[in-house]
Amino acid sequence: MKLNLQNINKAFENRTRLGIMSVLMVNESADFTALKQWLEVTDGNLASHTRTLEDLGYIRSTKQFIGRKPNTAFSITPEGREAFRKHLAALEELLKNNRT
Repeated sequence: MKLNLQNINKAFENRTRLGIMSVLMVNESADFTALKQWLEVTDGNLASHTRTLEDLGYIRSTKQFIGRKPNTAFSITPEGREAFRKHLAALEELLKNNRT
């Protein structure tokens, strides 16, 4: 049996990007420090993956100062929400159709 993988989004194949999108699907926003702690990744790793998702238009960042400290918060875009929903639906369909 041939597997239909055409609706699987390669942007979400990475564990960290999958985690970022999952957090942002259920939270209005999350800042860099919170994402780093929740996902247990390094600063560089998180920065790289958030940049990738931002370049794809799936998330947006907002930079501000809280007191004297810089703060970067991320939120999901409508395009990102739709792409992630389609990815999850494709995974569910793949699992449903390929049970043995």
